[in-house]
Amino acid sequence: MDRLEIFKIELDYILNPNIRNFTEITLNKLPEYFFSIPASSTGKYHPSYALGDGGLVRHTKAAVRIAIELFRVDLFKYTEEEKDIIIASLILHDGCKSGLNKSKHTVTEHPLVITKFIKDDSELRENLDKNTLNIITGCIESHMGQWTKDFKTKRDVLPRPKTKIQNFVHWCDYLASRKCLEFNFDVEVKR
Repeated sequence: MDRLEIFKIELDYILNPNIRNFTEITLNKLPEYFFSIPASSTGKYHPSYALGDGGLVRHTKAAVRIAIELFRVDLFKYTEEEKDIIIASLILHDGCKSGLNKSKHTVTEHPLVITKFIKDDSELRENLDKNTLNIITGCIESHMGQWTKDFKTKRDVLPRPKTKIQNFVHWCDYLASRKCLEFNFDVEVKR
C-alpha cells in the first residue's frame, strides 16, 4: 500500500514544498491501522461513508474537501500558506486516533497523541520551521472543538480552538463527521 498515493489528491492541494514534504513524511510514519479503521469505533458519530474498512481515510479526505470548498467563500480570506497549514492539519488530525498501539476505541486524547508523536520525532521537527510546526500541531490539538472532556473522568483533557485557523480545522472535521452529509469522492475538486 502506497500511503502517499492514497492521499495524492489531498497532498497535491499543498503548494508549499516544505509543508507538503512534512505531511508526506508524517503520513509514512503513522500507525498502519490509520489506513484501515473506521472513523468511528462505535458507528455512532460519523456518516456511513466513514464507517467500515478505510473509513478514517474517507473521513479525512472529506474534511480536506470541505476545506477546499470553503476556501472559495469570500468570508474566509486565508493566505496560501495558511491554506497549506489547514490542509496538512486535516490530513494528519486523526493520525493516532486509536493511540500509538491501536486501542479498541478512539483514544480521547488522540489529538495530543499525534502532536506528541510529531514533536518527539526529530526528522519531523527538522523538516519544518518551528512556527509552522507549532501552528499545525495547535490545529491538530484543538480539532475536537467543544468536545474536550474525557468520557470517563469528565475532566477537560483537550484544548479548545482559539485562532481562526484552529476553528476552521475544527469546523471542517465537524462537518465531515455529520451523518446528514454524504460525499461523492469521484468528483474532482480543484483548489
